[in-house]
Amino acid sequence: MYLRLVNAWLWVSVVLIVLLGFPVVLAVFLVTAPFDPGRYQAGRMFRRLGVVHTAVNPLWRFRLSGVYPRDPRHPYVAVSNHESYADIFLISHLPWEMKWLSKETIFRIPVMGWMMRMAGDIHLVRSKRGSGVKALEQCRDRLRKRVSVMIFPEGTRSRSGAMLPFRDGAFRVAIDMQLPILPIVVAGTSGMMAKGSFQFRPAHADCRVLPPVPTTGLTLDDLPTLRERVRALIAAERRLLAVERGETPPPAPAPAQPGPALEADVSETDGEDASALGPPHPDASSLHG
Repeated sequence: MYLRLVNAWLWVSVVLIVLLGFPVVLAVFLVTAPFDPGRYQAGRMFRRLGVVHTAVNPLWRFRLSGVYPRDPRHPYVAVSNHESYADIFLISHLPWEMKWLSKETIFRIPVMGWMMRMAGDIHLVRSKRGSGVKALEQCRDRLRKRVSVMIFPEGTRSRSGAMLPFRDGAFRVAIDMQLPILPIVVAGTSGMMAKGSFQFRPAHADCRVLPPVPTTGLTLDDLPTLRERVRALIAAERRLLAVERGETPPPAPAPAQPGPALEADVSETDGEDASALGPPHPDASSLHG
C-alpha cells in the first residue's frame, strides 16, 4: 500500500513539475536563444527538472563520483551503459549540459516534447529511412556549438543485466569530429524502474565519470578497437562499482559483434590532456531523492 501511494504521488509530481517547469524553461530559452545557439542554458534548466523530481522522491538515492570535465563547454561524446529510465534522472545530476538522443515518440508528448525541442535534444524516427544519418548530423551540429552529446550505445536496456554490444554511431561521430569519448558508468538503476515497468521502486544508484578517451589521429578503421576499448572500460568499472556497493558483480558483457548499420546504431542515444579535467569528485558524495 505504501509503495502504491508513493508511486501515485510521484507520477502526480512528474506532471506538476513538467507543467510548472515549462514556463521557466520557455523563459530561459527566449532570453538566451539570441546568443546561445547551442541552447546550453535552456538545456541545463530542462535537466534541472529531473533533479527536482529526484529531490521529492523518497525512494531513490543517488551518488556521483569520478573525474568531471573542468570546462563544461569542451564538447565530448558521452556514452553510458543503460539499465533503466532512471538512468536519465541520474545522469541529469552531472553538472554540465549534454544533448540527449531520444525517440521521436518522446518528442510528441505535449509540454515534455516542447521542452526537449527548446533544450536542443536530438530526435530519431526509428521507422523512417535516413533518420539515423540525420540524427548523427544533429549530434555533430551540437558538438560544433561546443555542447556535449549523450548516447546510450547499447541502443536499448538489457533485461538480463549483461551489457549489450555497443553500436557504432557515437564512436563514428567522435572520430569524425576528432573529439574525445567520455565514458559514464551507471549502477543500481535497474532496481529503480525495471524495463517494461513504470513503477518507482526503492533503490540507490551510482554514476561514475571516467577519464576521457582521446580520438585524435584515429580514423574510421580504428572504430571497432575504440568501441571495444570503451566498452571494456565501462564493463570493468561497472564490476568495481558492484563490489563497492556490496553486490554480486553483473553478468559478463554479451559477446561483441560487428557494428551494425548506421540506422540501427542510433535507433535508441588513456585520458585526455589533464588541463581539460577537474579534480576527482568525492566518492562519498550523495544526492538524496
